[in-house]
Amino acid sequence: MTSARDRVELFTDGACLGNPGPGGWAALLRAGPHERELSGGEAQTTNNRMELMAAIAGLEALKRPCTVDLTTDSQYVKRGVEEWMARWRANGWRTSDRQPVKNRDLWERLSTALASHAVRWHWVKGHAGHDDNERVDVLARTAAQTFATMGSEP
Repeated sequence: MTSARDRVELFTDGACLGNPGPGGWAALLRAGPHERELSGGEAQTTNNRMELMAAIAGLEALKRPCTVDLTTDSQYVKRGVEEWMARWRANGWRTSDRQPVKNRDLWERLSTALASHAVRWHWVKGHAGHDDNERVDVLARTAAQTFATMGSEP
């Protein structure tokens, strides 16, 4: 989809019907005129896990190093990457009060996915009319509803 110098826009969102409950995630990748939608979910999960999975899936879909503008409505994910993750890693994936980091498996996977890209993080308020954020919100909620109906992966 991209070459080493390509700029990619990535919009992500997660949704959960109950917390925990059936959840869905979605990512929209845009490189020039090309777009790709991704979505998935789990039968029993949390909203934070789905927010993380959206970013992970979007970044993992890139086959070459890119400059990525990643837009999320999740302060948890954005602040986690920009403010907390380096400290967690240095502390053996423990918080400042020495507790294990929640969702460590996904934070480690996100850290790996970030390694080959230059990512700039952007936060938008959810449900505030940002077209691309609204689009991934619908995709994530649809995925969550699919898992609620099926009770397992489709």
